[in-house]
Amino acid sequence: PYGFSFIEKFLAGARSIDQHFHSAPFESNIPVLLGLLSVWNVSFLGYPARAILPYTQALEKLAPHIQQVSMESNGKGVSIDGVRLPFEAGEIDFGEPGTNGQHSFYQLIHQGRVIPCDFIGIVKSQQPVYLKDEVVNNHDELMSNFFAQPDALAYGKTPEQLQSENVAPHLTFTGNRPSLSLLLPSLDAYRIGQLLAIYEHRI
Repeated sequence: PYGFSFIEKFLAGARSIDQHFHSAPFESNIPVLLGLLSVWNVSFLGYPARAILPYTQALEKLAPHIQQVSMESNGKGVSIDGVRLPFEAGEIDFGEPGTNGQHSFYQLIHQGRVIPCDFIGIVKSQQPVYLKDEVVNNHDELMSNFFAQPDALAYGKTPEQLQSENVAPHLTFTGNRPSLSLLLPSLDAYRIGQLLAIYEHRI
C-alpha cells in the first residue's frame, strides 16, 4: 500500500524518534546509547565492522541503506579542523536478513572475528504462513532464531557442553561477543519511520 496517508504515518514515526532524541536523558536515549556503543566498539575495543541483521525479508535493503548513510557520514579520518584523528573512527557496515546471513557469514561472527551485531526483529508477522501438521508457523520459527543468535553470541558453547550434546568439538564458540536487539511490535509505516530515524540519529 502506498499513498499520502502512509507517508504521513512514516513521518509521524520518524518525528516520534526526533522528539525522543531531543528530549530523553542520555541514559535512556536510544540513538545516543546506540551511537555510544558504536564508538566504544570501534574506537576503544577496535572492532572495525558491524552487522545489521533484520529478521524479515521486508527489510532486505536496510543494511545497504545504513551502509551508505553511516560509512559516507562517519567515514572521515580527520576532525572538523582537518587534523588527523588519533584513533579509528567509523565502522564497516554490512548485513543481510537473518536467515540469509545465517547461511553465509554467521560462522565467522560466532567463531572468527568479533563483529558487533544489530539484530532487528518484528513481533507480529506481516504474512504468517501456517503449514498443515506444523506446530509453529514460519514467523515463530524465524523469531526463535532471532532470540537464539544473540544468546549464543553472549554465552557461547564450551567443548564440554558440545560433547554432552554429541556435537563435534570444533564447533565450539567462545561467547562474550557484542550484540544488541531491536524488537518492533510490527512492521508498518510508523515503525519503519521510527527505525530509520533511530539509525539516522545514531549516525
